[in-house]
Parts: sequence; C-alpha cells; structure tokens
Amino acid sequence: MSRTMTTRCEASGADVADFFELVGRIQRGHTLAAAEALSALRAPDSQTMSLIAAAGMLRQAHFGRTVKVNYLVNLKSGLCAEDCSYCSQRLGSTSQILKYTWISTEEAAKQAQHGIDGGASRVCLVASGRGPSDRDVQRVADMIGRVKEDHPDVEVCACLGLLRERHAQKLAEAGADAYNHNINTAESLYDDICTTHSYQDRVDTVETAKGAGMSPCSGLIVGMGESDEQVVEAVFALREMGSDSIPVNFLMPFDGTPLEGTHELSPMQCLRILAMVRLACPDREVRIAGGREMHLRSLQSVALEVANSLFLGDYLTSEGQDAKDDVAMIADAGFTVLGHGDVAGTDAEPVPALRRRGTGTAARPNA
Repeated sequence: MSRTMTTRCEASGADVADFFELVGRIQRGHTLAAAEALSALRAPDSQTMSLIAAAGMLRQAHFGRTVKVNYLVNLKSGLCAEDCSYCSQRLGSTSQILKYTWISTEEAAKQAQHGIDGGASRVCLVASGRGPSDRDVQRVADMIGRVKEDHPDVEVCACLGLLRERHAQKLAEAGADAYNHNINTAESLYDDICTTHSYQDRVDTVETAKGAGMSPCSGLIVGMGESDEQVVEAVFALREMGSDSIPVNFLMPFDGTPLEGTHELSPMQCLRILAMVRLACPDREVRIAGGREMHLRSLQSVALEVANSLFLGDYLTSEGQDAKDDVAMIADAGFTVLGHGDVAGTDAEPVPALRRRGTGTAARPNA
C-alpha cells in the first residue's frame, strides 16, 4: 500500500474498490498489514457492506456457504478466583448468575446431545476457574470419552483455564480435538482487564495445547475500551500464534462486574471487526460468539457472510437466541449447517399473526 493510499485510508476509510483490490492481493498470498486492518475498522457505515462483500469472497473461497455450529456445555459455573473484569463468574462478581459445582458425566453427555441434535458438529466443554486439578482433568477426560463414544464424528473442545503439559496430554489422549483459551484482548491492554494472571500465561496455555496435538482455539472480546490499534494487535497476535478457530466475542456488560454499563459497539462496527478478522486470517474459522444478539442484532445473518461459525443457543451464564431461530437464520441467509445440511425444525411454514391491537381495539398499537 502506498503512503498516499495509507494516509487516505487512515483518515476516512478505504474506497470500495480498495477493498476488492486488497482481497485480490490476499488471495494471491498477501498478508494483511496493520494500516490495511485499520482502514477496514475505520471504513464509514456507507462502505461497510462493500467491505463485507469483499471479505466474504475469502470466506466463500475457504468455507463455501457452510456454517459450523458449536455448542457450549457449562460443566461448572461461577465461583472463579480470577478477576477478569468482563466476566460474570469473576472474583467479587455480584451478577445473579447460576452457580454450581461439577455436573456428572451423564449430565454432560445429555447436554451435549441437545446441541448435537440441534446441528452442532463441535461440543465445547467449559469449566470456570484458574485451571484444572488432576482430578478435574480426569473428570473431563471421562466426559470427553463419553461424548466420543456416543458421537465419534463430533469434535470436542475443552476449555478449563490455564493448562499444564501433563493435563494437555491427558485431554488429548481422551479424545479432545481442540482446546480453547482466549487471549481476550491486546497484550498492551491486558493488565487493565486482569491482574490474577498474565497475557503470557494465556499464550503459554495455547502453546501447551498445540504441543499436545490439540487444535488451538483462541479469540478475543471487543468493546472493553480498546482502541482500533489494540483490536488489530490482538487479531495479529492470534494470527501469529496459529489459532485455528477464532471466536469473536462482543462484550456483554454484566451487572455486578467492573465493566457494567459499558456500551461501545454498534452493529456496523461489529461487522467491520469481523471483516477485518477474515482479511487477517482468510482460512481460519471465524466464529461469532458471545454478545452477537446484543450487538449485531438484526445484522447477525450479515455477519455470516464473513464469519463461518457460531455458538448455538445459550452461552455460559447468559441466554442466547433460541436455537431453532439460529438454525432458521442460517437457512434463511442461504447457508447450510456444516455436516448436517437441513436440520429438523427449519421447514415450518410461517403463519400470519392476526392483529389484535391498535385501531379498532382497546390495546396499545405497535408503535
């Protein structure tokens, strides 16, 4: 990119033609540069759909029109000793979330079954806490074995916090395909959002999981007060560490946490962030994750033009969009669920809702 083009992009966003030219160069092997990433993040709303169309060419080239569906099973909720400022399960949180200790292997398998029935090809087994004990790892290994026994073709991803090498080996031997540990934000911001562990601790855990043969799943949270430059810093770090799967979370500002009341994102900004991640990581799984309903709102299906993955239904401590609505959204936008094609519950014919409010009634109008 020339100095003149860089200056123009940084000042007012790239021209529409620039997005398609950039994608063409990426398809020929170009690696997205920081100035180019910033130009995508700073594109005006009027050009955002063109940015999505351009970045969508990369998504289409690597993933076609499929959407990978992932399903979370929260094995242990709340009561975490870490102080991550965004988290409703953090030390000192007064969020009124569900709190419970380890569920049984049978219950984990039952919950996983619900997600698989809904179209999930990956089940994510998650537990709160700094990191697992030997006993915890054995417990989760048993759960992994049970899910794999019932569904050999379904991927299992574990997410248990900071990981020791022997624990990583144990999980891999049990059949875990992947391990999730998000870096969450840029290294330059990390000390502002967490003090009980370091950014490097998280990077080390991703490397430990990779060393054991598990696919690295690591992503970020946006909307925590980071600058555009720090979004780019985090995404480029994920690219550098070789994260195969990149969940993009949008801050849910839970009451009772330090980030309560923080609302910095717009739907169009969220689309630009997802597009930039696709430009930076053209062949990686990009997942629209927690907070998509709150922040993307009616543009969730548009986000699938650049992202190729999502979580089905609920999250760890918050409710998501109805799972059947997720599957219907995928189909309505012209996508298919990876590994499933048509999923039960998406072919119901809509029925008109008869008006019973407004003019001619005593009920308040829909206005």
